[in-house]
Amino acid sequence: MAFDTHMRRGHTSKFLVSLAISAWLTSRFNAYNNYFSLTERDSTRFLLFTSIWTIVFSGAYMLFFFSLPDHVLSSVASHIFFLFLTWVFWTAGAASITSALGGGLNCKACSCTAGKLNALEGFAWVIWILVTFAILVVLIRGIIAARRGDGMRGPLIA
Repeated sequence: MAFDTHMRRGHTSKFLVSLAISAWLTSRFNAYNNYFSLTERDSTRFLLFTSIWTIVFSGAYMLFFFSLPDHVLSSVASHIFFLFLTWVFWTAGAASITSALGGGLNCKACSCTAGKLNALEGFAWVIWILVTFAILVVLIRGIIAARRGDGMRGPLIA
């Protein structure tokens, strides 16, 4: 199977779990005010935003990638910009929830909420790793495109 096929299959979004957990926690915090700290509440809200950002813009990029391969949003430079901004969001979100939980897994009252916060922290770091890997793949494809003569404005897949 060619590298291009792997790129097309790997372009789909796999971030729904983080969205579901952060949305559930945000709704619980809003309804019952049962958060342990404001940092924990705000970190959860930011991860909800980051999950929505990632899903919406990944979907848009997938649409441009498949239907309009020569469009400017399908270029290497556009992908690098989007992925870098997404990486910054996931770095900030994962670091903030980790800090809010005391630097690692936490079981403040061994409640259902604490377990979900631990899961949210774990998924945030896993997604951060996936976005980091995606940036590296796009950078490698950008180098290949530049050597091919297309430059960074050229298509991700030739």
